[in-house]
Amino acid sequence: MTSHDALAQALRQLETALDEAELWEVSAPLAEAFDSQQPFCVDSMTLPQWLRYVFVARLQALVDARAPLPAKCEVAPALEVWLKDVSGPHKTAVVDALATVDRLVTEG
Repeated sequence: MTSHDALAQALRQLETALDEAELWEVSAPLAEAFDSQQPFCVDSMTLPQWLRYVFVARLQALVDARAPLPAKCEVAPALEVWLKDVSGPHKTAVVDALATVDRLVTEG
């Protein structure tokens, strides 16, 4: 399995984990929200919006094009902080799935 294939599988697992945690079905941000210069677009999107409409979408585009992956990816810690006050059975699964994506991108 190539690194792109492994990442594609990990992105599907992340999508499933986010969906099961009810964090995937978020409304699309306004077009101008994508112009943010802040990390994770914190000034214009929620973290679940950013994950779905920016992070997953961009990584999937790289996978589809078999393009080079970013040199480093460390998004799971941000999600862990964002979820710190959230309880539920799916919290760990979401963070673990995102950590796998982080690792695969960094190992590229």
